Amino acid sequence: MIEAAMIWNEPNNKSHWDPALDPDWSRFAEHVIRAGRAIHAVNPAVTRVLGGMSPIDPHWLRRLEGYGALDVVDAVAVHGFPLDWNLWPLAAWPDKIAEIEAVTDKPVWVTEVGVSSFGAEQVQVFGLNETAALLKHRVPRIFWYSLFDLPVSWGAETRHREAEGSSYYRHFYLGLIREDGTPKPSLEAYAKHAADVGLMQWFHYEDPRLDEAVAWMKRLGTRHIRTGLSWADSFRPNAIDWFDRQMEALSDFEVTVTFCFTPAHLGLAPHHTSPAADPQGFADFCAWMIDRYAPAQPQKVAASIPVTVDTRVDASPFATLHFDRDERLAGERSAA
Repeated sequence: MIEAAMIWNEPNNKSHWDPALDPDWSRFAEHVIRAGRAIHAVNPAVTRVLGGMSPIDPHWLRRLEGYGALDVVDAVAVHGFPLDWNLWPLAAWPDKIAEIEAVTDKPVWVTEVGVSSFGAEQVQVFGLNETAALLKHRVPRIFWYSLFDLPVSWGAETRHREAEGSSYYRHFYLGLIREDGTPKPSLEAYAKHAADVGLMQWFHYEDPRLDEAVAWMKRLGTRHIRTGLSWADSFRPNAIDWFDRQMEALSDFEVTVTFCFTPAHLGLAPHHTSPAADPQGFADFCAWMIDRYAPAQPQKVAASIPVTVDTRVDASPFATLHFDRDERLAGERSAA
């Protein structure tokens, strides 16, 4: 079910990572290194993806490479919204991919791309078809953002209304389906590309749209889904029941799951964009989620090969991760 684990979301964007607390991204690199190793220790078959950069910035990627962060990921990701926010034209998508390929040999995934219908729904149809034509045979994975419009009443807490002005409101109209549940013209356009273009859909804690989303995605023929499991949300009441329900609902798709958002009580500052005071806490969360939803398949051992079971405490595959789910998570929740 889970084919990939994405380490954070848009870490070079202040909406998701606070540059005032980590101006050189060295703290973020430590988060990536610890999380990448933790995920691999639990299940080496899961593809580790560096959280999608926005803006697309090869210099930022080289900085992370200098810290050793690219050694623990299998792919890097980019996000782009050229018809809404980026300062480059839609036709430049191949050039933007090439900028990243020039500085790394890792595969480049496009884990968020979209067009708002804020100005005109016909623009969204045009943007979807053109984007698919530019990227379908260019990168291994594409995720269109998103299936649903964001309800205006929910607010866009990862955006900056005061700084963005009218651009802020574009964020609410990126879906293929309107807030009232009716399809936009772009939904029919997307269906023609669903086999090659996945969908990126954030599901909020106890999101009432989950079952409807799954029904739409199956109807459309979508194969690949990107979503998120929030470290911060894991401290909400009955959070694991919600995580279980979400991941079970998505079990028929190939899922890229994004791990991000710092719990307020565990950050250097009490905000979801803050680096963690202890980056190992984030790594442990990633390992816990992979162990729960994508555990490694046991290897078959030939009968002729003797098997020795090492019962020492440090023989656990999690020993090097300081990964004790029960004690660490109970301690964090007690502190919360």
